Amino acid sequence: MPKLTDTQLVILSAAAQRDDRAVLPLPNSLKIKGAAVAKTLESLIKKGLLEEAPAGRASVSWRTDKDGRRTTLLVTDAGITTLDGGSADKTAKPRKTKSPGRSAPKKAPRKSNGAAAKTAVRAGTKQAQLIDLLKREDGATIDEAVEALGWQAHSVRGAISGALKKKLGLAVASEKIDGRGRVYRITDRG
Repeated sequence: MPKLTDTQLVILSAAAQRDDRAVLPLPNSLKIKGAAVAKTLESLIKKGLLEEAPAGRASVSWRTDKDGRRTTLLVTDAGITTLDGGSADKTAKPRKTKSPGRSAPKKAPRKSNGAAAKTAVRAGTKQAQLIDLLKREDGATIDEAVEALGWQAHSVRGAISGALKKKLGLAVASEKIDGRGRVYRITDRG
């Protein structure tokens, strides 16, 4: 796995959680501006973890090319693999995109009954390991999850609130336990 900064990990994680894999707009939690943003994003492109693609009308633009076409940034499969703890190939090829003159087909709106859409979790991933930790009778603290997964604390918190609660629709409860701290558990109630 390529060595990534916390900022790069947050950018990849946020993009991986979006249906369209869009990198922009960047999460509000990031405090980088101007040239630092460009340098960070360009380093992720060079590593094959992000790719440029034609920007749709509603997409946030990364840059405009010499022909006046707007482009945006998307996280690649290698970028998602890196987040899951796999090793990203440093020579990863970006996914093929349509020609700049054609817009991507519109996605059908997601059917929702008020709850988050249920999606399958791949076995053996860090996300699956986190779910197993939280399904234990004792649950898990953030520190225990950090130790088990090798993630940073903010990544564990983000995965719990973003991937588990919002994307997978799991009910995650927490309680403060003396001598242990805040313990998170996946409950049956949704």
